[in-house]
Amino acid sequence: MTEIPGPLPPVSDRLLGAALSDAILPVFVTGTWEEGMPVLWVNGEFTRTTGIRADEMRARGDHPLLSLVDDDPDREPGQAALREGRPTARMIKGHRPDGAVSWWHVTMSPVPEEDGGVRYWLGAAMDVSPYMERHAAQLASLEVERRERADLDLVAQTTELLGDLEYPYALRDIADLLRALVPWAGFYLNDDGLVFADGVDVASPPSGRGRRHARYVPDSPVLDGLDDGPPSVEHPGAGGGQQPGRQPGEPGRPGLPGAARMAVDQVQDLLDGVIDGPVLLELNGHYPAHSASGWLRRDLVRRVVEETGAVPRSAVVHAVAGRRRVLGLLASWHGAGMGLDGAPTEEPRSPGEPQHVFTVIEVVARRAGTAIDNARLYAREHRLAEALQRAMLPEQAEVPGLDVWTYYAPNAEHAQVGGDWYDVLQIAEGTVGLVVGDVVGHDVEAAAAMGQLRSVVRSYAFELATPGIVVDRVDQLVTGMRIPRSASMVYATLHHQPDGGAWTVQYTRAGHLPPLLVRDGEVVQLADAGGSLIGFGTRPRATGRAELRRGDVLLFYTDGLIERRDRSLKVGLDALVETSARITARDAAGVGEELLSRLADAPEDDVALVVVRVPDPVADAQVQPLSPRSRRWLLPSEPASIGRARHAVLRTCQAWGLPESASAELVVSELVANGVLHGWGNIALRLFDTGDGLRIEVEDSNPAPPVTTDGHPNRLGGFGMQIVERLADWGWRPAGSGKLVWAKLRPTAPAS
Repeated sequence: MTEIPGPLPPVSDRLLGAALSDAILPVFVTGTWEEGMPVLWVNGEFTRTTGIRADEMRARGDHPLLSLVDDDPDREPGQAALREGRPTARMIKGHRPDGAVSWWHVTMSPVPEEDGGVRYWLGAAMDVSPYMERHAAQLASLEVERRERADLDLVAQTTELLGDLEYPYALRDIADLLRALVPWAGFYLNDDGLVFADGVDVASPPSGRGRRHARYVPDSPVLDGLDDGPPSVEHPGAGGGQQPGRQPGEPGRPGLPGAARMAVDQVQDLLDGVIDGPVLLELNGHYPAHSASGWLRRDLVRRVVEETGAVPRSAVVHAVAGRRRVLGLLASWHGAGMGLDGAPTEEPRSPGEPQHVFTVIEVVARRAGTAIDNARLYAREHRLAEALQRAMLPEQAEVPGLDVWTYYAPNAEHAQVGGDWYDVLQIAEGTVGLVVGDVVGHDVEAAAAMGQLRSVVRSYAFELATPGIVVDRVDQLVTGMRIPRSASMVYATLHHQPDGGAWTVQYTRAGHLPPLLVRDGEVVQLADAGGSLIGFGTRPRATGRAELRRGDVLLFYTDGLIERRDRSLKVGLDALVETSARITARDAAGVGEELLSRLADAPEDDVALVVVRVPDPVADAQVQPLSPRSRRWLLPSEPASIGRARHAVLRTCQAWGLPESASAELVVSELVANGVLHGWGNIALRLFDTGDGLRIEVEDSNPAPPVTTDGHPNRLGGFGMQIVERLADWGWRPAGSGKLVWAKLRPTAPAS
């Protein structure tokens, strides 16, 4: 660097003037605000930038610089600073001589006189258009990112709602979320015709079938005001373009005569999968009676008017498509229409609406269609599993002279079927067959194998009398059937002795745990006549024998009752023997409840339990049982279950010493009869001694509630629930996929 000797000379006025004149920034000098800020001098860059000389600026009158300003966001505070003599800087938008818009950063500085006054202002402007463009681009990018995040959040919330379609208002809540994008949206499902939907009935999802749409829609007077033009249906693309797959002049396109276009029902085409959509449904005209477009027009206009106060002119309709068929529609109103006072509403958002709105609605419609279709498929599989369960569940015959109680609980949560089974068969008068078996596994395949074995055993049980011979025949047949699962089984026959209440039991075991004989607190394992698993017998099966007296109890069970991961099967069997020795119940159901309450609190496998007790009327009346005051039965949905339920509640009232057995028998009979007549699936019967009245619960798989009706000569029945109301307080609640009806008997008044 070259050093300059001595002090620098002062800058002369001529040098300053030359510097301002040759500056690359527009520079100008004006008078004061009170004088109208006339432009007194401009440099060359100002003239080149604006195309105006100083004399031309003065010819524009007071405040001539304002004529160059298109937008000044800070005009008021800036002008206040000029009036007060303070320097100011602000951003303004103007235009160049070629018409191009530009942004300027303008500074105005007062030039003080010797006396301190201000007569002149020095102004300078810098073109900041490139910076403003970059800033605007950044803001636009941030807005796009914000909008995309909002769209993704909306889709995520929608997905969460679709994950729980059992919530009855899932579709309504999704439509409410979409109203952040459009003024109104709603779902319609096609189930033998369109119907507006707040949610999906997962027990009976929409079929996606229906071409006649005749569900009742209340009249709306605003519909008459819309009938001022022929209808048309368009594809609402981003540019309002033509629908794919149709050429100008084809049916359904604008430009055809009204009569020809009225015959087009593109909403039905959307439901039939003929077109992919979405379609723009014009609402200002007539459509064929009972058509999808006509019904949707009437219902949508009524709902939009009620909820927004505006009369829509058009709506965008998206298909809610499943895998093989369209299950419904997602309709959205984008703001085109007028108010009830005739004033137009906001301009329609389509076709100039951002494409992201259509994209988000389309994504939501597709996800909703997939979720509803999954629910439909799951419901179908669930019905198949329930049908299989009903076919496979064990049966129990009513056995004269014996008190028999049965229990079965599959471990599989989804299919609700397993490999354990039992049968109680009335083979002949005085002869009862009893089967308890266990197929390896607790899934649908195990249930199928169990069904085959059960049929084989039942066939031979009615032909042959000796258990060992029956199982020999089963072995021979199973070997040829090639059943893929191994199984264990115990088969017994009980014969009533003609000399009184004694019975004889004969039994054989095919790899199964031994039955237990409980007598006066002593437990005997019927461990004779053991053998290999079904189908693996290499020698004739043996038959064991035991005598039963009054008060004796026989227990048949599967390993799910006693087997646990933290203990061996022998320890579990010892626990069962010890528990059985302490039983105090004097009825088979009470014995079963005691065993379940102490042993089956957390079963890890299918559980089947059969309790057979020989009644002892004299001893039973003398002993007060300490068993739990609750009972349960699982009954098939057949008329014979009504009689079984009456006998069960009668025995329970006698065991508990309850006086209202007659009323309980009537109430149970009516509730179980309703379950058999109007319900489906198996019927669960439960009894509870509450201390101030017997509580009865009956559960079936029909979710429809019971209704009290007035009987008349032309109606079969109608008095059942009236009988229940006279004898008990009653109610109902949803339970699983069906309902539970309960009744609590009122205390019986003592006889005078």
